[in-house]
Amino acid sequence: MTRQDRPSAARGAARNSTYGGRSHEERAADRRSRLKDAALELFAARPFDEVTVADVCSRARVSKRHFYEEFDDRRDLMRCLHRELIDWLFEGIHRGAPENPDGLEELFRGMMSAWVGLLREHPDRARVIYINAPRMEMRRRGLMRRTAELFGRLSRRVLDRPRDRVRNERVQLAMVSGCTQVVIDWIERGMVDDPDALVDHLTGASVALMRHLEAEG
Repeated sequence: MTRQDRPSAARGAARNSTYGGRSHEERAADRRSRLKDAALELFAARPFDEVTVADVCSRARVSKRHFYEEFDDRRDLMRCLHRELIDWLFEGIHRGAPENPDGLEELFRGMMSAWVGLLREHPDRARVIYINAPRMEMRRRGLMRRTAELFGRLSRRVLDRPRDRVRNERVQLAMVSGCTQVVIDWIERGMVDDPDALVDHLTGASVALMRHLEAEG
């Protein structure tokens, strides 16, 4: 039985209850937040298959009963966490992109600086986004496509709309795939390389490819 299958009367009674001066919704939000925080810490440190629901509940200090009120299982928790982390990362990259850049160099340097900076400041998030999630290869492909779409939208700030949309999308995806693999390698090796040099390399490669695409129309 999933959390949606509970009798409606029981759900209604729970929602109307108050304990310790906090409503059911407030207590549930706090439990959900603690479960996600615990999952982030555990999934960043260990492969997904080595982390149990009991581990998450113990770290979050939340009962299994309350866990299953919020999530169907570990995979449901990870899907929710992974989705939120990707949204957080994309919002940060979007903020890093200048609104009115002088050209491709300024635009991509802002985007790459935000990308690398956020991951370096939050290594646990970096590992969950790119390394330790279940079915990682499938998730990476979806993530790279979404990243390419984001970069494509932001590139419109300096580039005209392409005449060959399919070719443009494929080149964008190839660019993002290469950059993502470099970022993953950097994360897997403990982020010990100079982040400024990494930003330079990612920016240079991206700008070179985008200028070629621009020249070809």
